[in-house]
Amino acid sequence: MAREAIKARERKRERLVAKYAAKRAALKEAGDYEGLDKLPKNALPVRLHNRCKLTGRPKGYMRKFGINRVTFREMASAGKIPGVTKASW
Repeated sequence: MAREAIKARERKRERLVAKYAAKRAALKEAGDYEGLDKLPKNALPVRLHNRCKLTGRPKGYMRKFGINRVTFREMASAGKIPGVTKASW
């Protein structure tokens, strides 16, 4: 599992991106690049990194479920994810 500080930092970045999204769009539309430069760097959507919502693992992230592959497999095997069944043929 990822350290709590890393998970907290990522959540903080998500809040900043959401907070400045409208302002960023307006500044881009107006072409005010100096104004864009004055916004916080962590408000850039590019700086976000997909992490598992449960464990914080940065690799093997599955967008559709918001968790990593290891956690997905554990939860799917336990029947905790609706509509997901183990394949058998």
